[in-house]
Amino acid sequence: MSVALEPSPRAAGAAPFPWDAVWGQDEAVAALRHAASDPSALAHAWLITGPPGSGRSTLAYAFAAELIADPGDERAQHQVLARTHPDLTALRTEQVVIRIDEARRLVERASFAPSLGRHRVIVVEDADRMAERTSNVLLKALEEPPEKTVWVLCAPSDADLLPTIRSRVRVLRLREPSVADVAGLIVERTGITPDVAEESARHAQRHIGMAQRLATDDDARARRAETLAAVLAVRGIGDAVEVAGQIVRLATEDAKALTATRDEEERRALLRMLGVAEGAAVPPSVRGQVNALEDDQKRRATRSLRDGIDRVLTDLQSLFRDVVMVQYGREADLVNVERLDALRALATQWTPARSLGVLDRISATRRNLEQNAAPLLALESLMITVANGSAP
Repeated sequence: MSVALEPSPRAAGAAPFPWDAVWGQDEAVAALRHAASDPSALAHAWLITGPPGSGRSTLAYAFAAELIADPGDERAQHQVLARTHPDLTALRTEQVVIRIDEARRLVERASFAPSLGRHRVIVVEDADRMAERTSNVLLKALEEPPEKTVWVLCAPSDADLLPTIRSRVRVLRLREPSVADVAGLIVERTGITPDVAEESARHAQRHIGMAQRLATDDDARARRAETLAAVLAVRGIGDAVEVAGQIVRLATEDAKALTATRDEEERRALLRMLGVAEGAAVPPSVRGQVNALEDDQKRRATRSLRDGIDRVLTDLQSLFRDVVMVQYGREADLVNVERLDALRALATQWTPARSLGVLDRISATRRNLEQNAAPLLALESLMITVANGSAP
């Protein structure tokens, strides 16, 4: 479902600060502004759902700012948006899952009364990354929170959380913007040409953050194009194995591009704080702290790689979805319209059942990776299905 927007998200009638950064979600903003101003409409726990890039976390922090700050206190609202207000506790994991000790710390913080603001707010940006055991830690806190504590969970879908969690929250579903809406926003934010913005929004399937990255990162666009071209060229088992390795290599390069600079900056900052001169050996007395940082960075790199592979799977899903669309004579709404000739060629060679079988295999590959399957083996299995139409 898409929402029609004015050309500029700052158009007349846009919501005031701190809601002005929320883009294209007028109904959700209205619901949360009402809840923040009317105690009878305020639930103690909320779940904001929407597709990746729809602005779940942006909306969550705007809501937190409105709940914590006194009306009109923009200084306190800015503190909340900067994640520095003492009555805000925020969790955005950079690892594969939210650890149980992180959940326990959230529950402990949730039991404190607000120190400066009107409410204490707990925001969990990646609630879908909680395993069942971790989710169970939150149950009692969600069921019986202190009077002035509000939980705000964010996830792509309410189905990503346990039924016991869903039963204790009020669900607010966000709308998905159109390609034209996202492209217009990217042009406004970056000054990129409308053609590049439209292509990026389409390839990102309306994910705002990914569309902005594609629009502004030539290397990211090139990696995507290289991957799709390689998959379309798969014809046999040898091709399948080679392309699977190429996908993992490109995803690894992408992950390193996103994390390497940050990792080095974090290491330098930690060493400065510990009083270790640049280039000097790390003393045994602080080696444990440095090792702990490196372990966290490795876990973050693992998540970044898996997220990168997941983005590749999303791109492949769009590719073979386009093949099915062409096979059924619906070429007006293709994601990869630039590859229409190749799509038509594959649509002629394959049956619709084979195309749908590849889509099913992509979904199975995603599930296998979520269960910690080796990325290379999972992708080799997928590429063999692409090569011969059957699962290995």
